[in-house]
Amino acid sequence: EVQLQASGGGLVQTGGSLRLSCAASGFTFDEYDIGWFRQAPGKEREAVSCVRSSDGTTFYEDFVKGRFTISSDIAKNTVDLQILDLKPEDTAVYYCAATHASERWPVYCNYDMDYWGKGTLVTVSS
Repeated sequence: EVQLQASGGGLVQTGGSLRLSCAASGFTFDEYDIGWFRQAPGKEREAVSCVRSSDGTTFYEDFVKGRFTISSDIAKNTVDLQILDLKPEDTAVYYCAATHASERWPVYCNYDMDYWGKGTLVTVSS
């Protein structure tokens, strides 16, 4: 059974930092692109960042602006997202998702990922 367990969310003040972690199981980790998406209250889910587990190729949405860093650990089957200088607009449920890697693109990061976790809530107070 495929499982993507997101953790690390919480309540932080503006300017603070968090490290989210996604623990993956039930599939061959290094054959997948794995990433983070988020959904703010009243808004659609959006991609944040993804990584190709086999070679570390990364993708970041433009709004990340250097504040987010994604990393994967093949030994631990985890994908982490470090977020710095948190802003109230970063408040959202952050989801971990995975899709089988393809040679068609360097790393895939889109709404139709194969598998999704339940998410972890990040709340940034002003």
